[in-house]
Amino acid sequence: MSEAEPIPPTSSVTALRIPMIKKGEYDLWSMKMRQYIAITDHILWDIITNGDQATTDPTSSSGPVSAPKTSLAANARRNNEKALNILLSAIPDRHLLSFHDAADARTLWSAIKARFGGNEASKKMQKNLLKQQFETFTIGSREELDSAYERFQNILSMLELYDAKVSHEDANLKFLRSLPSVWHVVATMIRGQPGLDELEFDDLYNNLKVYEHELKGSQRQYFETKYC
Repeated sequence: MSEAEPIPPTSSVTALRIPMIKKGEYDLWSMKMRQYIAITDHILWDIITNGDQATTDPTSSSGPVSAPKTSLAANARRNNEKALNILLSAIPDRHLLSFHDAADARTLWSAIKARFGGNEASKKMQKNLLKQQFETFTIGSREELDSAYERFQNILSMLELYDAKVSHEDANLKFLRSLPSVWHVVATMIRGQPGLDELEFDDLYNNLKVYEHELKGSQRQYFETKYC
């Protein structure tokens, strides 16, 4: 009887999507890209920020790793090529031709920043637009709490990115006042509680989730009583 062939291990690596750059969203994109690179291969970030310098041994204080220079140079070229391909994959097709002459990842990153980062005037305009979105934020009567939370959290994150961070109290009050009428009693009760000025928005959302099931149950009971 022949031995059973070993079953190959199942890959547990989750495919990550490279964040695409958009006009006026360089700051947010750069944060996402740094996170992506840190997960993919942290050495690539050194290539992007410092160029393809010789790799050093982090466990040694004696300087560069004792390896043939040709091996180090080949390593640096491979890492630079990998970083370059990742950055190129983050650029929409219609803009790719503008970056075809980038010789290395460091140069390409600088070119992306210059093209998509925007000047001070555009950043000021974006900040004012985000402030307007905050002020006019509303939640539809049929919108799920999760959806409203994600929209509002995105506005808060972008405002912080543009150095226009909103205080906990202002964020909480704005969201509570934006809730549909069915939330009126709950929102009024929470607004009257102490500590709202120190409560983080995520914690407010978690508190509201506790009441969400009860409110849905009350709505269903009202509908059944009136129409059934």
